[in-house]
Amino acid sequence: MTRKTPAALILLMTLNGCQAHSPQTPEDTGEMPYGKWQFDFFTPHALPADVTRALIIDSEDVVYTFSTLDYTESDPAVVGTWNNRTGSRSIRFNKARHPPAMMLFCWDSVIDKKTYETRIVFHRSIHDTMMTPTGKDRLGNTAWYKTLLIGLAPEGKVRIWLRSSAAGDNLPVEPRRLTTLSGDKLDACKGITNHSQGYGYTKTTREFIKDKTYPYGRW
Repeated sequence: MTRKTPAALILLMTLNGCQAHSPQTPEDTGEMPYGKWQFDFFTPHALPADVTRALIIDSEDVVYTFSTLDYTESDPAVVGTWNNRTGSRSIRFNKARHPPAMMLFCWDSVIDKKTYETRIVFHRSIHDTMMTPTGKDRLGNTAWYKTLLIGLAPEGKVRIWLRSSAAGDNLPVEPRRLTTLSGDKLDACKGITNHSQGYGYTKTTREFIKDKTYPYGRW
């Protein structure tokens, strides 16, 4: 959902020590050459997490708030450490009009049994990367880095990549600033959880972590 929400804009920019600008409606800002980009959360195999809320400020100061997000899936190929080959899927909700400038999201780490609040400030260069063709996809169409992959791991660890619509490795993204909070340090995400009655592990998770040492890999 896209909203002209100065309060949300000021909140995120204030949290990240940035100067706020007036937000714009999408109609004021044009569009990407390929339409909307998408973002996709995932976890390592059998180490589940749920993203419950998200707020994005894009490079044109459009503010997006998300209370409904696509399901956070685990990647069975990610065991023990990240790799650069995680794919994406069909995304319904997690979309925005212009490359991200800032992002805040709330997530429940089921494996850690706690809520985290992650704040990201992106370098301006991500805009140029997402606006530059990467070649051709399998159908011969122009390929772009138009999917932001966000990996969520134990200990509140977060990693970011851009995935091209062409084949190949994902491109690691190093943000200008990434902060993850939990416990009494939660601010925007305080009280936001899908697990108010507590956390439980599935049989798959219980069997996977048996005889393994937390955090079950290097993240």
